[in-house]
Amino acid sequence: MHTPDDPLDDFHARSVSLLGTTRSVHVSGSGPAVIVIAEMPGISPHVARFARWVRHAGFRVYLPSLFGVDGAYPTADAGLQVLRRACMSAEFHALAGQGASPVTAWLRALARQAMAECGGPGVGAIGMCFTGNFALSMMLEPAMLAPVLAQPSLPLDDPARVESDADELAAVRVRLERDDLTVLAYRFEGDRHCSAARFAAYQAALGPRFVGRVLPDAAAHPSPPPFFRDVVGGPHSVFTAHLVDAEGEPTLRARDEVIAFLRQRLLPDHGVVAEGLL
Repeated sequence: MHTPDDPLDDFHARSVSLLGTTRSVHVSGSGPAVIVIAEMPGISPHVARFARWVRHAGFRVYLPSLFGVDGAYPTADAGLQVLRRACMSAEFHALAGQGASPVTAWLRALARQAMAECGGPGVGAIGMCFTGNFALSMMLEPAMLAPVLAQPSLPLDDPARVESDADELAAVRVRLERDDLTVLAYRFEGDRHCSAARFAAYQAALGPRFVGRVLPDAAAHPSPPPFFRDVVGGPHSVFTAHLVDAEGEPTLRARDEVIAFLRQRLLPDHGVVAEGLL
């Protein structure tokens, strides 16, 4: 039995042209802007579910389409093809030593536009897996106030490095310290795509401004979609495919912490402070 795709019919699909490139962006909700950057292999039903949770918390959600088929259930074969195409694309730097992916410049421009459209103190962004570090690169845009890195997995060929080069990391650290901001990040303990060594590299580069959370592998959903079961091959996607949507589950508590973090940064007069993130 085929699991249904998500029609995304509660989002408005917009064509957004920035820096000479036009992309589809699914937009929904009201309030300060939060950009949810999909993991591989694209805007899956689980990614859309997470975006709806953010929307329900009082934000206008922007879901840019960077790869894959929007709303598609992530099968193994189709997902692997999307991954291979992205690794060969000039827009993404999947391997070590290449620095931040060029598409992050477009995402910074999207953050500026979203800030102009929504107002508020600033913009939040959640990057996931292949796009995890993109939320960090977006901190070079002054509108960005609340970056969340969910299992950042680039570069694929060096688990002890991060995608950003030394200059970008230094610039981000200056921004974090100057504006009293933090970076919130998540991974599963045994995740081979986002290893403990990678979190250690972030910690070394960003110091106490990097707040890394590590969840036990046993907290992951045991029956994720085929792409995550057969290609990813272990606990990985904290807020999507491996989230267990039940009271008391560590992944659901992590989701709630992210929403509290976004509310504290972007809705300071209404939000609940996420303990330890100030």
